[in-house]
Amino acid sequence: MELQNKVEKLASKKRFDGADRAVFESFKKALRDGDIRAADKNADGNWSANAWVKQGILVGFRMGAMVDMSSDDRSFMFFDKETYPLRPMDLEEGVRIVPGGSTIRDGSYVAKGVVCMPPCYINVGAYVDSGTMVDSHALVGSCAQIGKNVHLSAAAQIGGVLEPVGAVPVVIEDDVLVGGNTGVYEGTIVRERAVLASGVILTRSTPVFDLPNEKIIKSIDGGPLEIPAGAVVVQGSRAITSGFGKENGLSLYAPMIVKYRDEKTDASTQLEDYLR
Repeated sequence: MELQNKVEKLASKKRFDGADRAVFESFKKALRDGDIRAADKNADGNWSANAWVKQGILVGFRMGAMVDMSSDDRSFMFFDKETYPLRPMDLEEGVRIVPGGSTIRDGSYVAKGVVCMPPCYINVGAYVDSGTMVDSHALVGSCAQIGKNVHLSAAAQIGGVLEPVGAVPVVIEDDVLVGGNTGVYEGTIVRERAVLASGVILTRSTPVFDLPNEKIIKSIDGGPLEIPAGAVVVQGSRAITSGFGKENGLSLYAPMIVKYRDEKTDASTQLEDYLR
């Protein structure tokens, strides 16, 4: 609570001094250690944003000056706000980072047992829990919340939601498989053990057709789109039934839940265990 009060005071300031910088560094370390996070799930399973945490991240951008962080031999060029350098890490943290150009920005939490395949990117405010694999060319956006034992397959894009500060970021819960070239954006929540097939795109405005339950899942009153636990989501389409679209046989993109995860689905994803 003390840190929250200090950060909220910083958010109202336009000029910063050394004491303010010390508060920000304490805040950033708490993010890095996983002591605070941009969103939390309550006992009822509902996610809510921690607006003050997102405010603190934004303060860092206002506080920081653009500096040259390039390597001494100029082989790696890097110009950014000095408040957000690369995340300091060491072997004892137990994060496996395979050579090849991955970047983890400071102010993110990456738990023991996470595997980062090259090149991947984890942005400020992200929370990546234990046993998760972030595969090649995958993005974990700012403030995105990634659970335990998740596989973000090659080129998966998990969008960030930093502003507005009250908006829930994208959430991927435990044991979810996100297929290659899949995109999850605009605060979408993917519940535990779901499977998103390759190429699925989910946003707040995307209706999802639940075939087993014969219903359409949509965002309600501007809230997040929620994919149910264990859902297996694939790409689909629905025909346009009137006008020019019908005349030309056109269809709209429509992701579909074709089934809910079972033993056969689990067997097909077992390979992930052998890669960790």
